[in-house]
Amino acid sequence: MTSLLGHDEQARTLLSAARSGRLHHGWILAGPRGIGKASFARAMALRLLAEAAGPPVSAEGLDVPQDHPIRRLIEADSHPDYAELYCLEKESGTARNITVDQVRGLQRLIQSAPSMSPRRIVVIDSADDLERGAANALLKNLEEPPADMLFLLVSHAPGRLLPTIRSRCRTLRFDTLRDDAMRAILRVADGSLSPDELSALIRAGEGSPGKALRYAGLNIADIEQSLAAIATDGDPGNRQRLILAKTLASKAARPRYEAFLERAPAFIAAAARQRQGNDLGKALDHWEAARQLAGGAIILSLEPGAVVFELAGHVAALAH
Repeated sequence: MTSLLGHDEQARTLLSAARSGRLHHGWILAGPRGIGKASFARAMALRLLAEAAGPPVSAEGLDVPQDHPIRRLIEADSHPDYAELYCLEKESGTARNITVDQVRGLQRLIQSAPSMSPRRIVVIDSADDLERGAANALLKNLEEPPADMLFLLVSHAPGRLLPTIRSRCRTLRFDTLRDDAMRAILRVADGSLSPDELSALIRAGEGSPGKALRYAGLNIADIEQSLAAIATDGDPGNRQRLILAKTLASKAARPRYEAFLERAPAFIAAAARQRQGNDLGKALDHWEAARQLAGGAIILSLEPGAVVFELAGHVAALAH
């Protein structure tokens, strides 16, 4: 668990409530995927458990010293007052849901007295993944929680949670991160990024470090530069479109091709936001066409080179 960036207000809200003795027992941490909500939940759990058990934590925000005994227990997955639910790894891959048996497994923690301090914490990453039976089992725990229990429910789409779960929790909303926070997080994640690649990842991430890191190592800067060049002059001889199509059509280029499928419509959408009137309408038409083509390319097994060429054609239309 490391220091977090960009969610200071949310940290102050929960820490203030905890220190005042008025911390609600259930919180939904709501916001877009990939912005650090789960990391925040784990760091908040560590901070609250460390403060409750001691020794005192003097650092600001959610930082807890590396040698703090509570940090060591949590990182060793051996803290008796902490539990985390997530989709388990199976032989066939990651499970699609958090099961009812996993939620029922919390009863040992819920029914026993706290061991290290007066506080117990459960992190669920994410509550969106709870199967129906698991959601109902969790609801029972939320309806009559012990006084010292805290539930932190990560959710990318809180509107899809059971209304009864939402009604028994308070919602703490998280926004996408500013560029300065994105830059700092990406530099920590990969110190070898060139300035151009770092800037391209920040644009591609759109405020989500998780999303940006999916593009790491794919030379997104070159793709963005190609799109910008095509949008500037319209690529009248199709030269740049043909180069892109050839470059991204091979099996070895599959990860970059999939990144291009996401970035081309996003590039058009960003350009549309700078336009008005008829130019805006035309840009939106090309964005919709590009979005539909990119969305069906993998599912329909369309030929990559042809898809890249056609998507680049929608980008080229921005020049007219």
